[in-house]
Amino acid sequence: MRGFRFPLLIVLSSLLFLSCGGNKQTFRMEGSFKGFNQGELYIYSVDGTHKLDTIGVANGMFRYETMLDNPTTLVIVFPNFSELPVVGENATEVTVEGDATHLKETKVSGTEENKLLTAFRLQTNEQTPPEVTKAAEQFIKDHPASPSARYLLRKHFIQTAEPNLRKAGELAAIICKAIPEDEQMAQLAQRLKEVEGLKENGKLPTFTTKDIDGKSVSSANLKAKANIITLWASWNYESMGIQRQLGILKERFNDDLQIVSFCLDASVKDCRKAVERDSLKWSNICDGRMWETPALRKLGFSYLPDNIVTDSKGKIVARGLNARELRSKVEVLINE
Repeated sequence: MRGFRFPLLIVLSSLLFLSCGGNKQTFRMEGSFKGFNQGELYIYSVDGTHKLDTIGVANGMFRYETMLDNPTTLVIVFPNFSELPVVGENATEVTVEGDATHLKETKVSGTEENKLLTAFRLQTNEQTPPEVTKAAEQFIKDHPASPSARYLLRKHFIQTAEPNLRKAGELAAIICKAIPEDEQMAQLAQRLKEVEGLKENGKLPTFTTKDIDGKSVSSANLKAKANIITLWASWNYESMGIQRQLGILKERFNDDLQIVSFCLDASVKDCRKAVERDSLKWSNICDGRMWETPALRKLGFSYLPDNIVTDSKGKIVARGLNARELRSKVEVLINE
């Protein structure tokens, strides 16, 4: 297993217990969990339209309220990195009921969309991964206009250990046909076409961004014998292990190896602490937007940990290597 995914992601934002009143145009969610007396849950939207936030749990109960521009699937993340999708729409209320020891059996009720998504989760709870993927494909074909279809597209065809970008593109086209006014979905479909070409022997996409120290970082600077663009998070053990391995390689090869790392932490502070603790002496990008970081999306990363290796001419020579494979590939490139 290569590590936790995040739409899985741990996100830190302001904690707010909301009052019992509320605007009738807001989306409201109330819930209870047996075996989870007190703590925090994290919430974000898969399409990036809802800012990262936290939910406080007291005496096993929680209440959350927010305004949404459009219907979207919100993902609640638990302390053990389990996730629960909830369809959010303004002027609606939903109820979440579950048990901390059986989170996969959590029920979300109150709207037809959430009943539909809950039925899918419960139906596929005991299925094998291939069976779940097949069921997700059928769900998308049967309900292409549903916000849940967009969530399942990302979860089962894009942000997986082995993304099926061809199938994702086909399903995205079906969704776009059902909701042609959805500009974000159209952009995702276009991005899938672009990313599908990011394979070995392809050209690295151009990007420019800033690291956590405010310094400009550009693909144009990656002209060393070996160049690595890597993805990590402070809460993902495997990705941190790769960063430490890269630190050893950087000391060994110096200027012959260039590294740029993207951090999926929602907190720049947490990213900076990990960088200083492990002496990651190269550019680290973290803007708190996680998977929605513009340069990250352009590079086609969809799983954690992940990486791209290029030669001095910007040609992609490898993708998704583990620590041992990265070391071997770097040695070959530099010693050629």
